[in-house]
Amino acid sequence: MISKLLRKNTSPARIAGFTLSNFIGLAIVLVALQFYRDAGSIWSDDDSFIRSDLLVVNKKVTSSNTLGGSSAFTESEEADIAAQPWSRRTGAFTASDYRVLASVQSGGRGMSTYMFFEAIPDEFVDVPRSQWTWRPGSDEVPIILSKDYLTLYNFGFASSAGLPQMSEGLMSSIPLTLTLTSDDGTRRRVMHGRVAGFSNRLNTILVPQAFIDETNAELGTGAARRPSRLAIDVSSPGDVAITKYLDAHDLEVAGDKSASSASFLLRVVTGVVLSVGGIITLLSLFILMLSISLIMEKNRATLHQLLMLGYPARDIARPYISLAVWASTAAYGLAVAAAFALRAYYLHAIEGLGAAPPSPWLMPVVGAALTALIIALNIIAIRRRVASAFF
Repeated sequence: MISKLLRKNTSPARIAGFTLSNFIGLAIVLVALQFYRDAGSIWSDDDSFIRSDLLVVNKKVTSSNTLGGSSAFTESEEADIAAQPWSRRTGAFTASDYRVLASVQSGGRGMSTYMFFEAIPDEFVDVPRSQWTWRPGSDEVPIILSKDYLTLYNFGFASSAGLPQMSEGLMSSIPLTLTLTSDDGTRRRVMHGRVAGFSNRLNTILVPQAFIDETNAELGTGAARRPSRLAIDVSSPGDVAITKYLDAHDLEVAGDKSASSASFLLRVVTGVVLSVGGIITLLSLFILMLSISLIMEKNRATLHQLLMLGYPARDIARPYISLAVWASTAAYGLAVAAAFALRAYYLHAIEGLGAAPPSPWLMPVVGAALTALIIALNIIAIRRRVASAFF
């Protein structure tokens, strides 16, 4: 009886307007969120060792630093990079200060080559500590190789020399014998190397920082050397401010920069679309609040009489709360259905570009959270409105 009495002045057009606007706003937010997650996998790096927000920079090699100059970073240059707003932290590459000879025995054939080692602080390497650790006295050292080196061997050196090609799995299973020798040849150490993985973002041979520190102290010359490369943990890869800074200081980034730029552009566009969807959702919230407020204002005398007769405020508020819940739930269901329909439309094209779309579970969860927030705000507003009718 109370429900029929209080809904007498309900405007179906206003409720439909809220449902439609809330549906549009939620649909824009959910589609933008899901598209960002799906399309972002196109440019996401499959490198499981180096995060995509880590940039490796070095000075450009020019005639000035080739003829008597230096390509190393000074303390002031390193501090200036660390002070930039887009730089969260920096780490210096530490190079080996001795000669490294690596030899491999496979299938009755042997091969050896001179190589080098570099290290960056372990917190920049996204590898479990159990796989990326070295303890003093151990004769086995984990190594991360550049995928470019394996490609050059397979399709360059191996094909021309008649040697067998190696896959990443095979290369990781073959033990390496490492002979470390000081520059004067008086100190020597033989160790075993274990290939922990391959990186397509680092053109180097990476070993743990603790290993470099000890072997440099044991076999190195002892001369202090400034780093020639820096690892920078940036807040937003592809940011225009980063590109401007690097160009102004004659610095270059290792690896392909187009992926970072495209990913940054995707984030900007997604942010704009999410903002539009959020504004529409917020406006729909005000539409529903205004509609219910107008209905309750028309029923103000009835509300006051019911409260004076002793009816609980929660019973009087229940019809309006039910109206808000059903309208918001309907908008949420339509928005999720529309988002899944649009995802099915573009998903084939995204997968054709080499993307590996993640599970869409986050999209309905975010939609449910936004809907719950809208319902909660409406419940608070309705209860306050009912309470004010008592006076």
